[in-house]
Amino acid sequence: MKLFIQALIREAHSRAEHLQLNRSGEANTLYFGGGTPSMLSDKHLGTLIEGLQHIVPIEALDEFSFEANPATFTHKKVLFWRSLGMSRVSLGIQSFDAHILHLLGREHSPEQALRSIHMLQDAGMPHINIDLMFAIPGQSLATWEKTIDQAIATNTDHISAYNLTYEEDTDFYRSLMAGEKFQDADEDAEYFSLADKLLCQAGFRHYETSNYAKNNAISPHNFAYWTGEDYVGIGPGAVSTIGGVRYENTKDTAEYIHSTLAHGLPSAHMESISAEDFRLERIALMLRTDEGLPLRYLSPSAINELSKFTELGLAKIDDSNRFILINDGKMLVDSIAAEIC
Repeated sequence: MKLFIQALIREAHSRAEHLQLNRSGEANTLYFGGGTPSMLSDKHLGTLIEGLQHIVPIEALDEFSFEANPATFTHKKVLFWRSLGMSRVSLGIQSFDAHILHLLGREHSPEQALRSIHMLQDAGMPHINIDLMFAIPGQSLATWEKTIDQAIATNTDHISAYNLTYEEDTDFYRSLMAGEKFQDADEDAEYFSLADKLLCQAGFRHYETSNYAKNNAISPHNFAYWTGEDYVGIGPGAVSTIGGVRYENTKDTAEYIHSTLAHGLPSAHMESISAEDFRLERIALMLRTDEGLPLRYLSPSAINELSKFTELGLAKIDDSNRFILINDGKMLVDSIAAEIC
């Protein structure tokens, strides 16, 4: 672990040199995740933050986010996180139902999930996100509604609601392929609509397909991805996009440590992002937000096709010439994006 932390710091310094960052700071946000960074010891986390502080002035950041699993931290650890300058913690809770948590193979209980939220609130964490998941085999609409109600009752300011996806090399995927589990787009839409209804009624802004915030607590880090800002990813498998070039680090941790400590940067796959690639990515990602897609990203022929979506009440074009999905259009983002590319 000590060598791993050293490699992370070494890569960060190398990337910073590439970006020509300085102490005034061009970086606006810092995000720790995925994986389970909350399992890092205070010593290792402190060493990592100290190493990053030399190139990213944490006190000047718009946001310092941290992913955590409810069963992996204590109140004492949360106080340490706050002392480091963390301003947002995203909790991988997924459900407040014990049976669903067991199906997902989660280690925490509903009670632990609630305790973790209270610990963060008691420590004065400015922003707390709850990750939830729907369309899980065995999950009824009533169970999903109860989970949403419990999430709202915690009084956190950000909730993410994701449709279960079947990733290859998982038990869920193998069950899907074997015909033991099924996906139903119409049924998934019911879960999506229920979340949209309940969360918006509770004062949350549905600002991206899977994300809801109240009191203007949107995630600036995630918004930067959607709008096409450059970003730097540090660690095994991390992705960076800098000046129209995308880098994907080796996923092998041992190789990552060896190559980074030896050469300053890990072995990585590189590709150039063309203007057309960038345009298509903006359509796919910005259409997911409630700020919508600027029409400048669309061809004249695609713009001529937009009226069919507005006439069906699936979208609108606002005064600033942005194409924004509304009503049921928010559930059809992928198919609409494909049509207007």
